[in-house]
Amino acid sequence: METHSLKTERFSNKALMAFIVPLFCEQFLVMLVGIADTLIVSYAGEAAVSGVSLVNQFNNIFIYLYAALASGGAVVISQYIGRRDRANGSKSSSQLLLFSTVFSLVMAVLVLAFARPILSLLFGQVEADVMEACMTYLRISAYSYPFIAIYNSGAAIFRSLGKTKVTMVISLFSNLINVVGNLLGVFVFHAGVAGVAWPSLIARAFSALVITILAFSPKNDVSYQKEWLSKFSWSMLQRILHIAIPNGLEDGIFQLVKVGLSSIVAMFGTLQIAANGVAQSIWSMAALAGVTMSPVFITVIGQCMGEGDIENAKFFFKKLLKITLIFSSVWNLLILAGCPAFLGVYSLSAQTKALVFWLVVIHNVFNALFFPFSGALAAGLRAAGDVRFTMIVSICSTVFIRLVFSWLLGVMFRLGVIGVALAMAMDWGVRAVIFYGRFRSGKWSQFKVI
Repeated sequence: METHSLKTERFSNKALMAFIVPLFCEQFLVMLVGIADTLIVSYAGEAAVSGVSLVNQFNNIFIYLYAALASGGAVVISQYIGRRDRANGSKSSSQLLLFSTVFSLVMAVLVLAFARPILSLLFGQVEADVMEACMTYLRISAYSYPFIAIYNSGAAIFRSLGKTKVTMVISLFSNLINVVGNLLGVFVFHAGVAGVAWPSLIARAFSALVITILAFSPKNDVSYQKEWLSKFSWSMLQRILHIAIPNGLEDGIFQLVKVGLSSIVAMFGTLQIAANGVAQSIWSMAALAGVTMSPVFITVIGQCMGEGDIENAKFFFKKLLKITLIFSSVWNLLILAGCPAFLGVYSLSAQTKALVFWLVVIHNVFNALFFPFSGALAAGLRAAGDVRFTMIVSICSTVFIRLVFSWLLGVMFRLGVIGVALAMAMDWGVRAVIFYGRFRSGKWSQFKVI
């Protein structure tokens, strides 16, 4: 263990818990606020609910793009921190902010300019009042794109530094602003869709402002530098985009496949559609453990690789994987145990509730077993620079396993949403085997990011 003494000091069990717990709390808060948002907007009418739901599907494309950019930046920043290169760490974080801001402003302008044609193309068959709700929500949402990108850039710095309490506290206040604003907007000002859109914009602006101010602090090992916020360094951007573009492409394909899966589920009738919708809300909660661990892998493995310490990278790959498996198993079991009580809140038929329960069983068992390898471990491989391999495997598995087998099992073998859930588990299983094999082969250690 002595060979790992330096790193185990920086990433001791206590330090890792101090990193993981705030990240989990932040994700949990976001999830709860999402549920609260859905509940509050339902009081604004069915058209409002439909409009917000449809536009959020479109907005997710940009949210994932900005997250992919931040993830690319986090890998580069983490590696510079591991190398103890403060100057380039600050330069890379500043370039991430500059590029993310410019890119998100361009996206916002394009969406605002072509809002109606975009919505007509995507949701042209919806009723007039739903379309107007979509228009209102999209226009206000587009104003928040730069704030989402700016916040993600700042969050990448603090997560790379291991200071996840910062993002957790900001998220707490931001979500509080959002929920209180929604309550005022819907029940006091009776503003309908705008009543839930403006509070989200204000909350995102708050988060972006606070994290940017904190990210300028010279007390941080890495901080924003004015010098690199006014001009592009193409060599540094290339390093960031080397990670970000494959991530963005992978996430984009995944979103398109989700649209395809929605079309398949729509073939199974109202009962199965309802069961699938409720199950997905529980799945999102159950997946939190695995999702939380991905940034941990990026920071820890990124710092090890930046220092050129392959042995410690291997050591922490194994340690973090063990933590993820235990964390994910316990959390999925807790969610499964609480599923009957959660279903009691819904006014569903006994048949629908039974179907939801079995969908949750399939998801939680395989999420606990496979997702630590297919999700968190893959994030670690990317942090080491092995981005092309993980992208190709993820895209191929999503399309040829999840999508194809959803059709085969769900439609051809008439298993319905159970078949779609099994195809999801197969996708995770295939990726888990391949990514674990990649880790064991050691080929990930041959790549360089900086």
